[in-house]
Amino acid sequence: MVSVILDNLAAGATVEEILKSYPTLKAEDIRVAIAYAAELARERIVDYRVAG
Repeated sequence: MVSVILDNLAAGATVEEILKSYPTLKAEDIRVAIAYAAELARERIVDYRVAG
């Protein structure tokens, strides 16, 4: 459902429009989806070199 929320927001839908389209959602669900996406988008340094 996170991707559905983010797709709707990216398409310009307001929180109110999303809540109307998906009545089982709450405003908190949308805030949590945004926070989750932000966490996934954070830049991190990952050392991928193989020891040897």
